[in-house]
Amino acid sequence: MRGRGADHQKQWTYDEILEKLRTLSNPKALGGMARFGICTKNAYGVSIPSLRKLAREIGVDHALARRLWSSGIHEGLILASMMGDPARVTEEQMEQWVTKFDSWDVCDQCCSNLFDKTPFSHKKALEWCSREEEFVKRAGFVLMAALAVHDKKAKDENFLKFLPIIRKESADQRNFVKKAVNWALRQIGKRNSQLNRAAIQTAKEIRGIDSRSARWIATDALRELTSGAVQKRLKQSKKR
Repeated sequence: MRGRGADHQKQWTYDEILEKLRTLSNPKALGGMARFGICTKNAYGVSIPSLRKLAREIGVDHALARRLWSSGIHEGLILASMMGDPARVTEEQMEQWVTKFDSWDVCDQCCSNLFDKTPFSHKKALEWCSREEEFVKRAGFVLMAALAVHDKKAKDENFLKFLPIIRKESADQRNFVKKAVNWALRQIGKRNSQLNRAAIQTAKEIRGIDSRSARWIATDALRELTSGAVQKRLKQSKKR
């Protein structure tokens, strides 16, 4: 299937993509990636804007994306998430891919480029955030955050279901998990006024948990969700 970028005639092959990634490599960028907690194993140092540009040139090609994922190359995994067809993603594929997440950027890109557009996104968000593996758990909360931004048709009830789990898992001390929990809470609370009130209430409940992680999540979320900028935007959206 061809989609994004399908207006050009070139049909890319697996080997051509790997060679293109090598030509875009920037070894000097690897140090910066590592400082931001990104796993640089099998990485070339290709920037996200460069990967997005390449994905537009290639277009949607699900079979090629799945083969590229099997390469194990860091940028290849991210590029695969940009090339995949959400309509062809299966639960089995999602489970296969999520267990291979070894870096927060691969997790976040895959969830926000591809997984959040599948029919299984809300289900997997609920399932994964209760798993113990660090990046699988992070993926569940990243999916919540991405859905709050991208799934315009979803009802508030879908997001209200997430809030008790956000509260329950807020004591997880792992950095990549707690930041995703915070992200999910903030994005849900910025979706509309009703969810804002519910998210603020959840944050207040989290603040009372005897956990450094929970207190950080709650304090940071409340700072944004109660801010004048967010409240003003929500009021304006309600009027429209």
